Amino acid sequence: MQSSWTMTMTLRNDWTRDEIQALYDQPFLDLVFQAQQVHREHFSANTIQVSTLLSIKTGKCPEDCKYCSQSAHYDSKLEAEKRIAVDKVILEAKAAKESGSSRFCMGAAWRNPHERDMPYVLEMVREVKSLGLETCMTLGMLNQSQAERLKDAGLDYYNHNLDTSREYYNNIISTRTFDDRLNTLDHVRGAGMKVCSGGIVGLGEQKQDRIGLLHELATLPIHPESVPINMLVPIEGTPLAEVEKLDVTEWIRTIAVARIIMPQSYIRLSAGRESLSDSDQALAFMAGANSLFSGDKLLTTPNAGEGKDQILFAKLGLVAEKPKVSVRAMAVDAMSA
Repeated sequence: MQSSWTMTMTLRNDWTRDEIQALYDQPFLDLVFQAQQVHREHFSANTIQVSTLLSIKTGKCPEDCKYCSQSAHYDSKLEAEKRIAVDKVILEAKAAKESGSSRFCMGAAWRNPHERDMPYVLEMVREVKSLGLETCMTLGMLNQSQAERLKDAGLDYYNHNLDTSREYYNNIISTRTFDDRLNTLDHVRGAGMKVCSGGIVGLGEQKQDRIGLLHELATLPIHPESVPINMLVPIEGTPLAEVEKLDVTEWIRTIAVARIIMPQSYIRLSAGRESLSDSDQALAFMAGANSLFSGDKLLTTPNAGEGKDQILFAKLGLVAEKPKVSVRAMAVDAMSA
């Protein structure tokens, strides 16, 4: 299929499902080739943004997401942990920066942060920001006031995934609605933060659901600056523990289409990456992925280790993106000098 969008991509928020399906249904190599062309129009070809993700409060989440080991609804054998001390988080953030990460992401297994938790998370944001790292949090649903306070503390990104299509959503989660998720994204945007929002493939969904997820993301008023495309990591004790594994080429198709329809967004290889071979990851980078989580663990699931990533980067000639230090961070540095 010779696409009319090749090399003439403009930023659009009016994609139709039919257009997205036409992209998705191209011959695989044509799709990957087009995605790489679009990628090179907007990003350095061999630079990867590296993030580190830390769980700051683990387990006993009241939500019933059927893929998640942290849900209190399932017996996943996960040992719950109370929120960890700020000074320990800072040590982890320093180690992440030394290892080459430009962004430090902090996640808490909450439905939403309670007001009693806000001083804790705000202090954490300020401290991590002062290290010169980009900051990201995922704490569940936010109201407008919480979003604004996080922004004022120096939070750069807020992660809140849509997970799947609107049509398939109720098969995965019943304790919050699809619109609840969109409302949180609205609050994040309203506060002036950047949005990190993507989804998960391999949940037992159909192709149309992957297209539906991409359509939702690409028709937001502003595309998410960061779009994680996760592959399900089946967790024993959860309802999706025995779901049939999705072929990796479908994951890469999803990445490639995301790159084409959201050309200025970082597309992140997230959960499930530890199961990929080096050649699979190279193909994902060719398809437009230009961000990943480094480290041995993503909240509670295994991840490709930092040492493996360094070897992979050297093999493929990739370099890690430097932190984009904001005026706020530089002001903090100047005051502490």
